Amino acid sequence: MFPIYVLNDGKQLFYTPSVGDCTNASELPLPGSAASELLAGATSTRSGILHPAQLEDHIEVQRAQCCPEISRWVEGYWQLHWSMPGQQSYLSQVLPHPTVSLSVEHGDTRDGLAAETVVVTGVPTRRFETNVRGEGTVFGIKFRPGGFTAMFGIPANALRDLTLPANRLIPQRVNQTLAGLEPTLELSDWTARVDHILATALPPHDPDYELLLKVIKSMLTDRTLLSVFQIEHRVGIGRRKLQRIFSHYVGVSPKWVLSRYRMHDVVTALDEGYEGSLADLAVSFGWYDQSHFIRDFSALIGTTPSDYRNEVQHRM
Repeated sequence: MFPIYVLNDGKQLFYTPSVGDCTNASELPLPGSAASELLAGATSTRSGILHPAQLEDHIEVQRAQCCPEISRWVEGYWQLHWSMPGQQSYLSQVLPHPTVSLSVEHGDTRDGLAAETVVVTGVPTRRFETNVRGEGTVFGIKFRPGGFTAMFGIPANALRDLTLPANRLIPQRVNQTLAGLEPTLELSDWTARVDHILATALPPHDPDYELLLKVIKSMLTDRTLLSVFQIEHRVGIGRRKLQRIFSHYVGVSPKWVLSRYRMHDVVTALDEGYEGSLADLAVSFGWYDQSHFIRDFSALIGTTPSDYRNEVQHRM
């Protein structure tokens, strides 16, 4: 019997065993067309960390690929380790990505998680901030947009802006394996064990999820796509179906995802020393009204584009 998790809006979530609930992943073929068409390339940006140079002064960041068998659903892995002396702390700020994360957190980690070490973080619609202090290690599984929902069946719109214990949202064997991993393990050991346990939870072929990946890749790789209308025509999908797929698998609208990817592009350009006109930068990524661009940038980043660029230039 799997426990039911009641959210603050009254929704009930629980993991339901399905055909993905296997005991020997090595005997399973990849579902549908995944065996012959393993997803190549990224479906989310690596951008989004504000002031990345400052972050590297305080936190060791490592990334790793997942195995091919689960790469249809998982983008990759990341690991953070820090050791802050005394009362020193660092405010880590990350722009939202349209992805759900599953993480194993040890040491001085986020407030409000009590003794839980395995955590699901839904798509955050605002800038994600956390005070890093003491000593800690976090191993993260970054799912592709929609990948967590496709694998475990939990609607992403019910997880939006929430951080929850994972033990009621994923199969118990997956949760127990993750909870049992020691923070002292090498990254290669982490990835091998997580690869193995996630390969036991492969879902059946899902045409809607495959369509979502096609849309996401178009958004990410084609910088000329600046509106949902363009996307609908590019992939040949109606607006209602597109909205329904994004709501269920990603938890946010296609317009939200597209605007966040373009804002990631803006911040990356500034972090890399962009010296041109901010108005030209805004137009190149779809903001034709300068005041609208400044308002969107300030709401998400917490400062104006010009102030952010000045901070970057000051650090260079």
